[in-house]
Amino acid sequence: MRAILFDLDGVFYLGGEAIAGAAEVLAWVREGGIPHLFLTNTTSRPRSAIAGKLADMGMEVGESEILTPPVAAVSWVRQHAMGPVALFVPGATRAEFVALPLLDDAREKGASAVVIGDLGEAWDYLTLNRAFRLLMATPPPRLVALGMTRYWQASDGLRLDTAPFVKALSHASGVEPVILGKPDAAFFQAALDLLGVAADECLMIGDDIRGDVAGAQAAGLRALLVRTGKFQTADLDGDVVPDAVLGSIAELPAWWRAEPGDGLA
Repeated sequence: MRAILFDLDGVFYLGGEAIAGAAEVLAWVREGGIPHLFLTNTTSRPRSAIAGKLADMGMEVGESEILTPPVAAVSWVRQHAMGPVALFVPGATRAEFVALPLLDDAREKGASAVVIGDLGEAWDYLTLNRAFRLLMATPPPRLVALGMTRYWQASDGLRLDTAPFVKALSHASGVEPVILGKPDAAFFQAALDLLGVAADECLMIGDDIRGDVAGAQAAGLRALLVRTGKFQTADLDGDVVPDAVLGSIAELPAWWRAEPGDGLA
């Protein structure tokens, strides 16, 4: 292997606290000259805020090192949707979409694409129904999902993420979503293209057995599961088998050195 893709939430930090040893792993990656990217389905904040949060924890990461679904979505919409875009993302994340024409939040028709991210507690019936009404136009706009993460680990417990709302809207409207985030293979390929490596040269590390591990393996990567974040023991009893399971990201350097033939070519 020559490169690494890292999930962030649940791998490098949990809530507002860094995972023990995470900063040291980042230093190890950089000292070894290992090409890497942070691949996250987070849509509740822009890359600048993610980088700022990491910096507050003692980990300096540039925005260009972070690949998020909104970044991929802007590129996709420019190529495939002509006209205003209806955003269902947190206010801070809207900054990533400033280059696109945006539909007024009060309108229920006229969208070329409906973009769904993690609105968290801002979801209510009226908001969800507005997205549904937009999708029921003739012809229907494109339904763009910023990842299909089912849930995430918050400080107060598990919380619903983007996928359940996308599934509900797709089921009600009959519009199939375009997925721009994990576990979609195109999202992993975008990361590989940025790093300039082949799938079989890259390792994915995450806490989500479906979005991180199964998604990466389906795209041709090897994938490691960490026992932090949203990890549950039941993850190891299903049909997805990680290439390895680590107690936390802190164990990565030792695992990497022990793997025959691994490291930079």
